[in-house]
Amino acid sequence: MRSPSCCRRGGSMPRRDFGTLQLRITPQDSTAMMNSDMDVLDVENQVELEEKTRLINQVLELQHTLEDLSARVDAVKEENLKLKSENQVLGQYIENLMSASSVFQTTDTKSKRK
Repeated sequence: MRSPSCCRRGGSMPRRDFGTLQLRITPQDSTAMMNSDMDVLDVENQVELEEKTRLINQVLELQHTLEDLSARVDAVKEENLKLKSENQVLGQYIENLMSASSVFQTTDTKSKRK
């Protein structure tokens, strides 16, 4: 079995023969290809990082909105309790006024006949 031409020559540069065209891959070419691959990874990482940042910002915004809504619900509950209490006081006041006024007294015909 014959060894590839790059190994027979003892060189570290692989040689490819495409008819009359020959391609030599040098260490600099290999580094450039690796850098190119790393650039693609860097772009993918950058896109992923931007997406994570966008999602984190969205979560934080929703969290603040939830806190605001929760505070608003608590304020409305307090206002509701206050208004219920005021309504009870006003209802009692109206009942007291009605019982003190002769206009709103029920007529009892049996007691008037005696």
